[in-house]
Amino acid sequence: MSILISGASVAGLAAAQRFSARGVEVTVVERAPQLRRSGAPIDVRGAALQVAADMGILDVLAAHETGAAQRSAFTHIVDENGEKVGALPTELPQDSPDDLEIFRSDLIDILHGAVGSEATFIYEDSIQEVTDTGDAVAVGFASGRRGRYEVLVGADGIHSGTRRLVFGPEERFRRHLGVYYAILSLPAELGADGEAFLFSMPGRSVLIADYAARTMGGFLFRSPEIAYDYHDVEQQRQLVFDEYSSARGWKVAELLDALKRSEDFYLDSASQVHMDRWSSGRVVLLGDSAFAPSFFSGQGTSLAMIGADVLATAWATCDGNIAQAFGRYEQAMRPQVDRAQGGVPQARDRLLPANREAIEARNRQWPPIL
Repeated sequence: MSILISGASVAGLAAAQRFSARGVEVTVVERAPQLRRSGAPIDVRGAALQVAADMGILDVLAAHETGAAQRSAFTHIVDENGEKVGALPTELPQDSPDDLEIFRSDLIDILHGAVGSEATFIYEDSIQEVTDTGDAVAVGFASGRRGRYEVLVGADGIHSGTRRLVFGPEERFRRHLGVYYAILSLPAELGADGEAFLFSMPGRSVLIADYAARTMGGFLFRSPEIAYDYHDVEQQRQLVFDEYSSARGWKVAELLDALKRSEDFYLDSASQVHMDRWSSGRVVLLGDSAFAPSFFSGQGTSLAMIGADVLATAWATCDGNIAQAFGRYEQAMRPQVDRAQGGVPQARDRLLPANREAIEARNRQWPPIL
């Protein structure tokens, strides 16, 4: 029998590579018709760099670095007229000069290329039924296919269907942080002169950042939970238009105009996932499905890669004792996850102050670099 991985994002692809490298027969099922490559630039930090080296892709990742390291170590805060009024450091205290920032599309392509031809990828399908029989996991798919697998790895993101089927409804585990964020590529004329700039209004911020070969924009806004179809891009696009319809100043109008034509727009809630356990029988969760720290942490990608390596290593050395393997995985990952999730409220409030007084207090704390 083989291992089934649900989700072909960073966690799923990293797990496919780590298990395949140990001679395991791997099947990956992905709801989308192809790899989902949109999203913000992401960081590969700390122990994840060693995982990349073990995969044989560290040099390739370094060759695809975004070029962010060449700009200043600050994101400039500007007012409605574009005048610099503050500066936020872009590096975390635990950052290392060896850390890499890479476009998500490049990382997805590199990880997929590292998996090898032995793994089977099934697109436009998803898991609809899971039955743990004790000696296997019986799975029913939306397409009508059925299969039996030694282990099911749920790596299908913060809105994980695997988690819902095995552990219960999403609302039991996902904690909305009161924020939504949207990312998109921008035309060259909106470039930021090789820098990164942030404009904040009460409860709303917009961001423009230059990289070596691309300019990216971002919208962040505070909101209670919104009911929407997270597979419907046009509905999500309209959420941003509605939120910023009355916004004025700096380059908000230009960003909204770019949003109308964007082909790589991505929106999601800033949320964390908190669970007492990440496994049940022969089913185990990985990455954002199990322990999303939110994008404010800057740690989600690295935790997904590290977790995939830890899980595959634990499985390979457990002599068939699945419970022991999953226990080792949780024991190794829990402290790292707790640290990553812990500092998120402070990072959120720096990027997205709730009111005018909070904006002014932040700018006093982080004065401008002129």
